[in-house]
Amino acid sequence: MTLSINKRVYERTVGFLFFTCCMFHPAFAQDLSDDPELLIEEIQQVKVKADTFMVSSADALATEAGVDILRAGGSAVDAAIAVQMVLGLVEPQSSGIGGGAFLVHYDAATKTVETYDGREWAPKAASPNLFLKADGKFMGWGQAFASGRSTGVPGVLRMLDMAHQDHGNLPWSELFRAAIQLADDGFPVSNRLAETIGRMKGSLSRSPDTASYFFDSDGVSLAKGSLLKNKDYADTLRLLAADGADAFYAGEIADAIRDRLAQAVASSDMSDYAGMTGQDLAEYRAVKREPVCGAYRAYQVCGMGPPSSGGITVLQILTQLEPFDMGTMGPNSPMAVHLFAEASRRAFADRDLYLADPDQVEMPLPGMLDRAYLFDRAATISLNRVVAQEVDAGTPDWPASPRAENLGQEGRDTTHFSIIDKDGNVVSLTSSVETVFGSRLMTKGFLLNNQLTDFSFFPEKDGKPIANAPDSRKRPRSSMSPTIIFDRGGDVRMVIGSPGGPNIIGFVAKTVVAHLDWGLNIQDAIDYPHIINRNGVTTLEQKEPLLSFESTLKEKGHEIRYGRIASGLHGIAVMDDGLYGGADPRREGLAAGD
Repeated sequence: MTLSINKRVYERTVGFLFFTCCMFHPAFAQDLSDDPELLIEEIQQVKVKADTFMVSSADALATEAGVDILRAGGSAVDAAIAVQMVLGLVEPQSSGIGGGAFLVHYDAATKTVETYDGREWAPKAASPNLFLKADGKFMGWGQAFASGRSTGVPGVLRMLDMAHQDHGNLPWSELFRAAIQLADDGFPVSNRLAETIGRMKGSLSRSPDTASYFFDSDGVSLAKGSLLKNKDYADTLRLLAADGADAFYAGEIADAIRDRLAQAVASSDMSDYAGMTGQDLAEYRAVKREPVCGAYRAYQVCGMGPPSSGGITVLQILTQLEPFDMGTMGPNSPMAVHLFAEASRRAFADRDLYLADPDQVEMPLPGMLDRAYLFDRAATISLNRVVAQEVDAGTPDWPASPRAENLGQEGRDTTHFSIIDKDGNVVSLTSSVETVFGSRLMTKGFLLNNQLTDFSFFPEKDGKPIANAPDSRKRPRSSMSPTIIFDRGGDVRMVIGSPGGPNIIGFVAKTVVAHLDWGLNIQDAIDYPHIINRNGVTTLEQKEPLLSFESTLKEKGHEIRYGRIASGLHGIAVMDDGLYGGADPRREGLAAGD
């Protein structure tokens, strides 16, 4: 047995941990027993390993639910449903059934990769001017995300239902039990949830549904360790367990969503927008799309295509790095950081100009992934200096009219989990309600998303159309990057993904380089500080060794900014001797298995 505990979740999982092998991040090993020094020493001596299956997610209770499903013979998809239902309860600021998701799946029996698109779509009433006032100016964030205008039709349940029909082993109804029990009996509020409630008190307290849930009768926010029950969520899950995903898109749940959004629109003095209708909910469809796959050195990297920009942009970064010997440079090289930032700069220039909903926008996808094109882009990288703080997008070969880059922002409070079952099937799933606590609108025990703010706020710039402009039944572009990587023999080598808005792309690409090029184990690769360049400032996580690189990078022309860059990477590495899990210490995650 191997043991791993995150300090923040130890008290919540102590019984579970004695019956499962888990992964540990020693930095959080404090005060865990009567003899903490002995426990730390013991934990540091064991490996982060499982032999049969593994789940890595952002919360120990969610990981436990997934492990229980796998132990009962469930598939990776079965476990994913159980994990998502628990995360929607214990981590409501990040994801839930009121949001959307992308899922990358590997079927070990057929050796095939499939991707499932559960991204929200805009209601039929949405137009390119969705976020503009009558004078053509942006209405502002407050009106955009909390008025019901930014809520897309939730897609995660339709997506999970589709994946379960294809790859489920256990009955759908059994996958909701853990979440229902936790919602009925209550769960201890984690440190991160308590901190986030306190930080967001102003906006949460303005909505009666979130105010009554997250604060006591005196208006005091929930403290860490408080027992939080959610009977409404339990009842909603019972309906879904009994009647399937259809119960979300028609009937009392759909009516509640429609009515809550109509109330928000009416109270926001924005009567020009008809909002979400029952028809919008009833007609929503998840989509199975072709995966985006490409070579990186001896590996094959597979991810999610549009409307996610993640798969393509991660591959663009990696392919541009291929001409450089990143492995020899290693993690302590400022040159490696320079090259990573420069490849990111160019990849983001392409992303911002070209990528959007593939059902409504023509895109040069083959050209953007053409290796000759990307090697040409890499050839514009100078080893000695930053060529430009903001580079132009490339020109992959395709016939299209001119476009303008995206004008908008992207929320960052998302979640990711990685799962491998006993048969070798894999799920890499990233899920979101967009900004922290989504739209701050709540009904039937769950929060509604504000994903439509991922659209460009303006439909055009200088007379040129923007690919990611809002429109009727359009899916907003995302940066979610659930990824599965294979070795040269076609076997699974790595499963990874993260929350973090547009920074997700950098988080994932950095972790791939750290693990595959630099040889760091999966946990150390996740821990390695972040390097972000979205075609502008190079933002570095304020940790060594990056702190010591500042003067060298500035000499090369980088404009440097330091900051706390909150990721939530959760991954699994498949090695010759078993499965190794990694959970991001920047959150409260746990990896566990048998």
